[in-house]
Amino acid sequence: MYIKQRNHSTPALSRRDFLKTGSAIGGGLVIGFFIPGATRFANAEPAPNAPFAPNAFLHITPDNKVTVQINRLEFGQGVHTSLTMIIADELDADWSQMSAQLAPAGDAYKDPVFGIQMTGGSGTINHSFTQYREIGARARAMLIAAAADRWNVPHEQCHAAKGVVLGPHGHKATYGELADAAMAQPLPQKIALKNPKDFRFIGKPMPRLDSRDKSNGKQPFGIDFALPGMKVAVIAHPPVFGGKVAQYDAAKALDIKGVAGVFQIPTDRGGSGVAVVADGFWPAKQGRDALAIDWDTANVEKVTSADQLAQYKALARQTGTVARDADVSALATAPKKIVAEYSFPYLAHTPMETLNCVIDLQQDHCTLWVGSQFQTFDRAAVAATAGLKPEQVTLNTLMAGGGFGRRAVPTSDYIVEAVHVAKAYRASGKTGAVKVIWSREDDIRGGYYRPSHVHRAEIGLDDQGQILAWNHVIVGQSITQGTPFASVMIKNGVDNTMIEGMGEPYEVPLKLSAHTVTANVPVLWWRSVGSTHTAFVMETLIDEAATLAGVDPVVYRQKLMGPKSQRHQAALKMAVEKSGYGTRKLPKGHAFGVAVHESFKSVVAYVVEASLEKGVPKLHKVTAGIHCNLAVNPLTIEAQVQGAILMGLGTTLPGAAITLKDGVVEQHNFSDYTVARMPDMPRVEVHIIPSADPPTGMGEPGLPPLAPAFANAIAKLTGKRLRSLPFNLENA
Repeated sequence: MYIKQRNHSTPALSRRDFLKTGSAIGGGLVIGFFIPGATRFANAEPAPNAPFAPNAFLHITPDNKVTVQINRLEFGQGVHTSLTMIIADELDADWSQMSAQLAPAGDAYKDPVFGIQMTGGSGTINHSFTQYREIGARARAMLIAAAADRWNVPHEQCHAAKGVVLGPHGHKATYGELADAAMAQPLPQKIALKNPKDFRFIGKPMPRLDSRDKSNGKQPFGIDFALPGMKVAVIAHPPVFGGKVAQYDAAKALDIKGVAGVFQIPTDRGGSGVAVVADGFWPAKQGRDALAIDWDTANVEKVTSADQLAQYKALARQTGTVARDADVSALATAPKKIVAEYSFPYLAHTPMETLNCVIDLQQDHCTLWVGSQFQTFDRAAVAATAGLKPEQVTLNTLMAGGGFGRRAVPTSDYIVEAVHVAKAYRASGKTGAVKVIWSREDDIRGGYYRPSHVHRAEIGLDDQGQILAWNHVIVGQSITQGTPFASVMIKNGVDNTMIEGMGEPYEVPLKLSAHTVTANVPVLWWRSVGSTHTAFVMETLIDEAATLAGVDPVVYRQKLMGPKSQRHQAALKMAVEKSGYGTRKLPKGHAFGVAVHESFKSVVAYVVEASLEKGVPKLHKVTAGIHCNLAVNPLTIEAQVQGAILMGLGTTLPGAAITLKDGVVEQHNFSDYTVARMPDMPRVEVHIIPSADPPTGMGEPGLPPLAPAFANAIAKLTGKRLRSLPFNLENA
């Protein structure tokens, strides 16, 4: 049975444009694709007859090496390997000849669905699966055609296998031998993709191409990148978002050995700051520490978390903009009720590699090296800031050490600031590249957090525990308002990222409304976006309703799931069976907790085992049932789930919150902002539901169900329902 295909076919290239690609690379077989019209979020369509030079996705050289260009950012999610696997399978290559490179910014590398070059929304495999298959299949067809012409035999008598083309009469040629001749072949307009039963790599657990170098320390990341004569800069940002420099004294900073210059620059959100440029990070940081700066914060809002929480709670008692309507009149007479108020703090992304960017600004060109999730936006922002055209900007994508959304900022904040530093440095009469590096303190205090939220739910149940009515209000900031994503994500005045996952997959009479507030705190998507809070609310409330009904929480969920929830049922059943839930006797003081949630079209169900150790919640084991359709690389999926579990666990730990007082972020470093660490990691078992349907996203879906499953286990042990993240048993 063939995999069901979505319409992601890549438009055909003209012969002229195809040859342009080949000549630009210099020898061998090169296939590149430009994707006109796929502009879901792009600002403008290309002109119909505009010339373009598509970049190559695939390069086969005469020495039999195959290099795949990855149109995304690789920052731990494994696409460096998975996308290469997809091409290698359709190409019928030998795995030993495969390698991968991160593609620079370019129109050819735009996401086939979103129409911009980006990494996010767990969309890499989901969106590019067919695209990369077609690239491999076209290259294979051209190699076969070249071999058939060389041997003067019908194409049908030749076939490819493990990096060679085989023909009648013992004919045999490697891909490298055929590469130049294949380049002269016409680009196939129609191609046949493999039957999944013939996959050699797709669906198999494949070690990652980058794992060895990452394990032995040889893998360079953006923060490692350096150019000869390069300077390093750090920026003193205003303590309140949008604040400005009133005056500063740089004398002590300039006295520090290695400091090359101090410059006032514009910063994000209309503010200003002071950049110190030096021979390296340490003298730059010492120089910044020595600055004397008076800040003007008189005309900017100063948020205090306690006041904001009180405001949110007051709003949550009022109906907001209705996103989903239902008759909730039965609440007035329901014999059983649940009234619950939840609160969630701001969260920082805290990737292990802090933000950084290398800029080489020339008079008529700018080159940058950066681990960007948003190459299209970032390149355009650099051009606008530098006074250049986008074609005068070269953005080289570097491997990044995590991001979780922080490197996908529509304002391109840290990159724009880096351009301002480069401009100031150049205006001082100096030349050469400058690397801007954020410290950990800059990272934690620098904004673009997961928004804080308050939820209020009123649920009415009958005597048998059937939900009669559910009135639900959410309060928080919009992360897409004012961005290019607003037209798609905001519907009828409600940001879909705030409410995603609410109600699903249960058939309940839910009235859902939202209050969208504004605050002088920059907010952004954070791994799994709205599901970071909606999954916790939904899955703990459903669990509480099951307890009130006197029904096993697994059975209760299964009964509430509708006929369209077969993937949820399958994932939940897998997690339950593999965990021993209901059949395995747990140690004294341990309890099971259950949760299931869909995000980015994938369903993850967790059965966890937890206890209280000296009154502190402890997570011992997580059993996962995963339904992500076809698993391209099961090893990558397992790794993604493990990482998401640890990150989700981190949201439950005391100290996992960003708080503000008078507009200033109170946390500074990992000493006062908690992240999960290795000793916190539970045992994890990952079980994937077999499927031949097109793959769905798996970078983020493993996070949302973890915290509610953990909370449900603690509720069984204590009888107390946890209403906030991080956990607070004293207020439960």
